[in-house]
Amino acid sequence: MPSALDAPSAVDSRPAPPSSRHRRRPSRRRIPGMLGADRVTTALHGAVLLVTAVFVFMIVRLPWHGDMGVHAATIERLRHDLVNPGNPMVDSPTESPYYSPWTVFLALFAKATDLDTFDVLRCGAVLGLTALLSGVWHFTRTLTRHRAAPPLAALCLFFLWGREILVWSGFLGFTSLSLNVSYPSTFATGLGFHFLALLHKALIRNTASWAAYPGLGALWAVMMLSHQFSGVVFTFGALGLVASLRTWPTGAVWLRFGVGLAVGVVLLAAWPYYSFFGLFGAGGLEEIHEDLYSRSLLRFTLIPIGVFALAVRLRRHRRDPLVIWFLLGLLTVGVGAALGKWSLGRAEPAVVIPAQIAAALCAVEGGRRLFRAAFGALLATALAVGVWGQKDALGFVFREDALPSAVTRDAVQAKTSYAWLTSYTAYGDVFMTGEWTAQKVPGYGGYTVIAGYPDFFLPDEKQRRTDTERYFARDTPRDERLAILHKYHVTWVLQWRDEGGLSGKDPALRFVKKGPNAQSLYRVVG
Repeated sequence: MPSALDAPSAVDSRPAPPSSRHRRRPSRRRIPGMLGADRVTTALHGAVLLVTAVFVFMIVRLPWHGDMGVHAATIERLRHDLVNPGNPMVDSPTESPYYSPWTVFLALFAKATDLDTFDVLRCGAVLGLTALLSGVWHFTRTLTRHRAAPPLAALCLFFLWGREILVWSGFLGFTSLSLNVSYPSTFATGLGFHFLALLHKALIRNTASWAAYPGLGALWAVMMLSHQFSGVVFTFGALGLVASLRTWPTGAVWLRFGVGLAVGVVLLAAWPYYSFFGLFGAGGLEEIHEDLYSRSLLRFTLIPIGVFALAVRLRRHRRDPLVIWFLLGLLTVGVGAALGKWSLGRAEPAVVIPAQIAAALCAVEGGRRLFRAAFGALLATALAVGVWGQKDALGFVFREDALPSAVTRDAVQAKTSYAWLTSYTAYGDVFMTGEWTAQKVPGYGGYTVIAGYPDFFLPDEKQRRTDTERYFARDTPRDERLAILHKYHVTWVLQWRDEGGLSGKDPALRFVKKGPNAQSLYRVVG
C-alpha cells in the first residue's frame, strides 16, 4: 500500500494519526521492475555525477554568452557603491531589476574576498548549481521515496527536450544551463524547488509552526526578486500543491497562508533597488520574447513523453499537483499565443518541468511491472536522443582537436576577454562602441553610451541607441559625431577598423592600443 508521500496528487492537510507515522517512514525496498536493480540506481547517480563534473568544467571555462555582461556589470556597480549603484550598463542614476538579493549577496562576497568579478561569478555558479541539484532532489523526495527518482528527474530536466536547442535563462536544458549556470535564474530555480518541497511538507504535516509560513513567504519573495520569470513558474507549482489538497484547509491554516503571503508581498514592496510592482508596467517585453513561440515542435520534441506520464498521473488522481502545475503553465503560454503577449512564453518551463518530473516518476512507480519496464525503456531511449542532441555543448569545455569528429562545433565559444582595457582605463569611464561590445565592457567597470541589453527602466534608451547609430553611420558629419561624444561625456572610443565613426587620424582622438580581436582603443581628447 503506497504511503501518502507516494500519492503526491492527494496531499492530505489532516494530521496523521500516530499509527500511520510508522508507515510513512522512507521505504528501503528495492524498486520493482526495470529500475529496481541497485546497479541501475547507482548508474543513474553516476550519470548525474558525470553531468555535474562537466558543469564544473563549464564553470571553470565560464563561456561568455547572452546576459553574462550585465550580471558582471551588476556586481561591479554594487561592489563600488552598495547603496546607490545606478544603472549597471550606462552612466545613469536609474534603478534596475538586475539588482536582486542574489547579486547583492555576490557583491558582498566580492567586497569581502576582493576576488575578480568573474571569479565571483564562478563561485556563484557553484552555489547556484548546488541549489539546483539539491532542490531537485529535495522536491522529488517529497513526491516519492524511490531512490532512483531524484537522479532520473535531474537527467530528464537536462536532456528531455528536443532536436533544436533552446537557450534562455530559466530553461534547464543541458546546453542552456551550461551557459546560464552563473545567472540568477539558476539560483532562483534551485530555490524554487526547495520552496515547493518545504511547502509540500508543511501542507502534508499540517503541524508546521507559525514561523514556517512567514519563512516560506520570505523564500518566495527572494525567488521572485532574483528572477521574476522563474518566480512565476514556481508560484504555479505552489498553486498546484495547494489545489491538490484532499481536505480543504481550515481557517487557521488559511490564516497562516495569509501571514506568509503578506510577508512576501511586504518584502517585494520594500526592496530598495528597484520597484518590483513597477515591472508590470514595463514595455518592450513582447518583441524580444517572440522567438519563444517559434519552432516549438523542434524544441520540445521529447516532451510528449512527459505529457503521457502526466495523463497516467491524472488517471490515478484527479487533482495531481504536477498536472495542475502543467495546466497553469499551458494556459498562460496559450493566452500569450492567442493575444500576441509573447513575454508569457517565459512560462514555458511551467509546462516542461512538471512533464519532465512526471516522466521520471512514471518510470519508477507508474503502474504494473511490465508497464514500468516499457515506459522506462522508452524514457531511456529518449534521454539518449536528448544527450546526443546536446552534444555540441561539449565545445564549451574541450578544444576542437580533443573532440570526436561526430561532435560538431556549432556551440558558441567563449568570447575574447576585454580585461586588457583595465590597463589603460579607469572605473566609470564612458565608451563609445557598438552594441556587441557594449554587452562586454561594463563587466570590466566601464560604462557605454548604448545599453547592450534591453533596459525598461532607462528613459533615454532609444535616444542612446539612435545616437550610437548616428555616430557610426558613414554619412554623419564630424561636428555631429563630436557633439554626441560630448553629450555623453565619452572618454574612449572602441571600434573596428571598418566600423565607421571618426577616423583614427582625427585630432579629437588619440590611438592607445589595438586589442587581441583587432579592435582599436582611442582616447577622446579636446
